Amino acid sequence: MDSTKQADGEKKVKQLLIKPLERRGLAKPSSLTKVQFEEMVQDLCARLAYMTEANLAALEEHAAGHPSGKDKDRFPIANRILEWAAQIQPPGDDASPLIRAVFANNLGRDALDNGWAPELLAELRQSRKWPGAWAVKGIKERAHDAVRRIEDLEYRLSRGDELNPNESDWRVRRLSVIEKCRRIAQLGTQDGGKA
Repeated sequence: MDSTKQADGEKKVKQLLIKPLERRGLAKPSSLTKVQFEEMVQDLCARLAYMTEANLAALEEHAAGHPSGKDKDRFPIANRILEWAAQIQPPGDDASPLIRAVFANNLGRDALDNGWAPELLAELRQSRKWPGAWAVKGIKERAHDAVRRIEDLEYRLSRGDELNPNESDWRVRRLSVIEKCRRIAQLGTQDGGKA
């Protein structure tokens, strides 16, 4: 997302989510100072800039129905709002700073170089956290058969063999996801996420 779209998206979040919740009378969470609340709102606007107007309206309605505080008159904390937003409209892969950073990092480059990038992407979409050593081991194990299969198909093509339609379709889908991962890595590198 370029800076103009980001700025427009942030304004949209302010107009369609933040202001309506404030008009409903929801006050800042009691655990936050005024400055902390303003920073939370600013961060929410930046993180939710990718959302469509319709989905922001749905998020506003959901958040209004789930206020926090003992009197149910407080703004929900950012983590709750972000969880609800991810259920309503998950951020695209290119919109996620985490996914960009992982693919710009040595971990992402290893996944791209060794063919397990699609499984890494799937794990990141699901967990939304940086994978540790144990998670990486599991990702590689889950990717093992697919990596072998693509290597086999590429070898057969290099010999001049023809693939059946199922194999060909699977190969095209797999290579498409790998290419998507490469683009995400480039975005992450442009963001300065390279380690």
